[in-house]
Amino acid sequence: MLALCTARRALLIGLIVAGIAPPAAAQSYPAQNINFVVAFAAGGIADVVARLVGLKLTERLKQTVVVENRGGAGGNLAAKAVIGAAPDGYTILATTTALAVSETATKNKGFSTDDLRAIAIVALSPDVLAVHPSNPAKDLAEFVKSGKQKSFTFGSAGVGTGPHIGAEYFFREVAKVQGVHVPFTGGAPAVQSAIGNHVDAIVLTLPTVVPPITQGLLRGIGLASATRNSAVPNVPTYGEMGFPNVYSGSWVGFFAPAKTPDAVIAKLNAEINAIMKEPEAQQKIKGIGFDPIVKTQAEAADYFKSEVATWGKMTRAIGLASD
Repeated sequence: MLALCTARRALLIGLIVAGIAPPAAAQSYPAQNINFVVAFAAGGIADVVARLVGLKLTERLKQTVVVENRGGAGGNLAAKAVIGAAPDGYTILATTTALAVSETATKNKGFSTDDLRAIAIVALSPDVLAVHPSNPAKDLAEFVKSGKQKSFTFGSAGVGTGPHIGAEYFFREVAKVQGVHVPFTGGAPAVQSAIGNHVDAIVLTLPTVVPPITQGLLRGIGLASATRNSAVPNVPTYGEMGFPNVYSGSWVGFFAPAKTPDAVIAKLNAEINAIMKEPEAQQKIKGIGFDPIVKTQAEAADYFKSEVATWGKMTRAIGLASD
């Protein structure tokens, strides 16, 4: 009987302590290497930002951040891998707007975005519409006017990518012109095709197109953003060209399995935000065509939810869905 009472007392004390003490995992986090699973190939926008953040995070947390590129299925392969990992903060998804797009555009991806939890959204870049310098259209307004008289082709990094959906929505629903989409296997081949004047235009997230625009190989004629971008200050916004409130672009964010402890998520959010406030990090981010973003974890979660709704609206409007 005495042994039973002692056991009950010990259990009660244990429950009380567990209720007031932080989880052991959160107290000691991080105690080992952190793995960033990047949803796209090396050299892409998610990879560039993830490596920048990973390097800085290694310095701040005194644990190595290992970057692993796991591209495929529009970013969904990496998302599934992270969802299947232990929710302990050691396996983090680095991805883009593609995650919000896939929630509506891909029917049978094998997971829901509810299986993930936003840690931080750190950088945002608009889509840009660019043409060959020989194109007679000097700006977006002239390009659209020409499009009302004859059909045109526009390239993107592939069917179902954010720039494809944003461009298709803009041409059909806003500008009321009919362009013929030419999908490529990535941003680089789309850029090369435009430089070779094989398509009338390309629509891509800005960082991929900054070098050819600044070198004069392509002419940017419209940014799908509220303001101009410091990487290409001479490229006007859609709003300046008579198409207000047309916004389309890509962000880079970090996500963890949904059941990751609050304390771990909060620590990662705080550390990543501190990195994004550093002048060096901001300079590098802006130099490639991104605007750095600092959001609390709750703000990042709300922003992601709004992105799922926005991209879902555009995807349904153009009738795009895949298995």
